[in-house]
Amino acid sequence: MSATMTTRLPTATRTTRRLPRGAAFAAVAAIFVTFLAASSAPSPLYVVYQQQWGFSATTLTIVFAVYVAGLLGSLLVVGALSDHVGRRPVLASAVVLEAIALLLFMLAGDVVVLAAARVLQGVATGAAMTALGAALVDLDPPHAPGRAGVINGVAPLSGLALGAIGCGALVQYGPAPTHLIYGILLAGMALSAAIIAVMPETAERRPGALASLRPRVGIPPRLRADVIALVPMLVASWALGGLYLSLGPSVAATIFGVHSHLVGGLVVTLLCGTGAATAFLLRTRPSAQVFATAGVLLAGGMVITLIGVEATSGTVGAIGTAIAGVGFGASALGAFGTLARLAAPEERGEVFAVAYVISYVAFSIPAVIAGLAATSVGLHDTAVVYAVVVIALSLAALVAQRAVATRRAAAAAGETADAAA
Repeated sequence: MSATMTTRLPTATRTTRRLPRGAAFAAVAAIFVTFLAASSAPSPLYVVYQQQWGFSATTLTIVFAVYVAGLLGSLLVVGALSDHVGRRPVLASAVVLEAIALLLFMLAGDVVVLAAARVLQGVATGAAMTALGAALVDLDPPHAPGRAGVINGVAPLSGLALGAIGCGALVQYGPAPTHLIYGILLAGMALSAAIIAVMPETAERRPGALASLRPRVGIPPRLRADVIALVPMLVASWALGGLYLSLGPSVAATIFGVHSHLVGGLVVTLLCGTGAATAFLLRTRPSAQVFATAGVLLAGGMVITLIGVEATSGTVGAIGTAIAGVGFGASALGAFGTLARLAAPEERGEVFAVAYVISYVAFSIPAVIAGLAATSVGLHDTAVVYAVVVIALSLAALVAQRAVATRRAAAAAGETADAAA
């Protein structure tokens, strides 16, 4: 992909007074973080809702899962829409839907309204994520190629971490625990709307917008082998993230005896915040090396977490979570950095949609299964089995990446031989 392809803006927007390119890139990254912070904010509140309304761990994970159902539906339907109508219209619509969802959270008095808010929030987040990811690649700074891939890996994890720890702190120490965080996020959405109004449009309008709404998951044939090789690591890391965001605070309270809402949020932040820092620190490393680091550390972190669970040691469990978080961040960086490098401009929305579909299927379905299992066999046994599965997937990811490296080396050798002949 040439530098010209990744940095050109539509002609119409170059004559319009809008945010400078660098400022727009930073603003889009900030909006990305805000959306994901909103998506993780309810996690520390699940325990509060559970106490107030008296529902089971199964119901809790179902409330978590309906968010992902809305998100996946949105990804499948509108994932490629911004490639046709432009990034700004899709982002503006997502902000409006997110604001309505946050209002529903503030009004929620039972599980039904809470679930409705989560579904709508999922739809808004799914619509925003692919448009934001694609806009970042469109705005990738010419002097720092590859930065968009880094931000696409860092921003979601940073948002998840900030939303969880921020909400946990407000629930523990602030007034109106089930309302204040949503008011703050509403202000963030208002600011996001103002930014979208003045940011440049980075995608040319193309025909086929209605056709792009047909639900489908597909990737260009030339990219399929590379995307398939990413799947085991995406599944391992996001399945772990789903467990922490849905049942993490409950695990801290039930297994480790920690009942602070701040600590409940910190459980999520240990995984996602460490992951975000890792993705940033490893941003200059080759993708193959990053993925090898991800697999080893994700598996090793879960082994240590298992030891903590068996020893009922919150300290050991926290250390294991932080190490697994390093693997989580490395996997996000490697996956989205690879996609940002390989996808052509007209493919970006759809390709990122596929990656997010894979990630969020892994994020939701295993977490729902864990919620059902926790209700019937208990959190302890559920956490043990879940950790073992994540370890196995992490090791499978290492094998998949080794196969890709071998294939590429063989292809390079063949091209060299052909050139010599």
